[in-house]
Amino acid sequence: MKRSKKLLPFFKSLKFRLILLIIGVSLLPAAVLCYGILNTYEARAVSIRESEILSQAKILANQISTTNYVVESDKDTTTIQAQIDLLTTLYDGRVIIVDDTCRISYDTYNMDTHRTIILEEVIRSFSGETVVSFDDKNHYIEMTIPIINPEDTKETVLGVMLVSVSTDNITLNLIYLRQVALVIFLVAVCVVCFGGILIVVQLMKPIRKVTDKITEMQVGLGTLELLEVDNYTETTALCRNINKMLAETKVMDESRQEFVSNVSHELKTPMTSIKVLADSINSMPDAPIEMYQEFMGDITNEIERETKIINDLLSLVKMDKSAADLNITSVNMNDLLEQILKRLQPIADKQQVELVLESFRPITAEIDEVKLTLAITNLVENGIKYNRNDGTGWVHVSINSDYQYFYLKVEDNGIGIPEESLDHIYERFYRVDKSHSREIGGTGLGLAITRNSILMHKGAIKVYSQLGEGTTFDVRIPLNYIA
Repeated sequence: MKRSKKLLPFFKSLKFRLILLIIGVSLLPAAVLCYGILNTYEARAVSIRESEILSQAKILANQISTTNYVVESDKDTTTIQAQIDLLTTLYDGRVIIVDDTCRISYDTYNMDTHRTIILEEVIRSFSGETVVSFDDKNHYIEMTIPIINPEDTKETVLGVMLVSVSTDNITLNLIYLRQVALVIFLVAVCVVCFGGILIVVQLMKPIRKVTDKITEMQVGLGTLELLEVDNYTETTALCRNINKMLAETKVMDESRQEFVSNVSHELKTPMTSIKVLADSINSMPDAPIEMYQEFMGDITNEIERETKIINDLLSLVKMDKSAADLNITSVNMNDLLEQILKRLQPIADKQQVELVLESFRPITAEIDEVKLTLAITNLVENGIKYNRNDGTGWVHVSINSDYQYFYLKVEDNGIGIPEESLDHIYERFYRVDKSHSREIGGTGLGLAITRNSILMHKGAIKVYSQLGEGTTFDVRIPLNYIA
């Protein structure tokens, strides 16, 4: 049982199948060719033997007809007899001469002389036909040749000469050739198997090298050099893809580590502040009530900040795990934007930021209302929070559509984003200005949530910004959800 388990992987391996392929491609045509040659040899040898005997038998039949050997009772014609004896001796055969009454007038073996013979081939020869047949079971050639009167213009048949010749020597040669072919084939099998194994081992070395490298990579990610096995085009392409995957994996691993570090830091910071505030209160038992109230307000703010971080993290986790679980419904986007801006209007009033909505046409789209509402809310709220607070700030929200997409634009004239930060704003916990973000309660997760939500809708988001002049987010989402 254990042995079979060890052999099973080998039988399923590419190496074993390549060996079988080489053996099959090499030996199968050779076996078919050998079989065909041997069969052709037998047919060809028999055909040549038939031609030789038939030509000599016809000459003999002509001589018999001219000497009246068939009808004369005296059979002492030495020339004819000598030729008959030569034919039978040379080809190990038998000659029977039948007269026109179907009586055997001569038999080489002298076994059926004076007997009447009625055979289909003999009857056909009396009609002037030469009949040749080969009995492959008993290994002999049999032919019947009509003996025609040369002086009769009507070609009267005087009798029939029946010749049977053994083909045992052809059979023996065929057996010998088969034995030789079998020996050669077995030697070829050994040579091909040995050569096939050597070839496959050489062919598989680059694959083995790639496998060993991957195994080493499993021990420690990022501690090895890039794969470079350029023996074949296929291994080069494989190494290129593996290196690409390895680079992406390293980036993901670094991103994961950074994310965990950021989460730990972000969650720890409010707790540290709460602890410091609580210790301060405990260390001042005679502090005035106003100080207690101030410290408790600060603790409440830190708790709210911690709660917001946790809620944003939960939103991200839900989006990552349930990308396929969108609750798609047909939604009036104009009404949805009005509701969102209505909810954000108090924040805008507090920040002294003008909030404007512009709709170019009625738009209905298939979306997950909850997730997309969260994304739009984050964009508009960021435009309000990261804006001027001197009464000159504004956030302009517009929506338009064509036959395939609807387009949402959120513009503001706020503080803007530095050019070097534009490629990082969708990263989790990334902040352009960490101190300012913490002052206004930002968690660094809003744009990551927004981007995830838009991508789940098979949409796209782009940002354009200049520091100190404002920021514009362009969003494009299909009107009909693409599953």
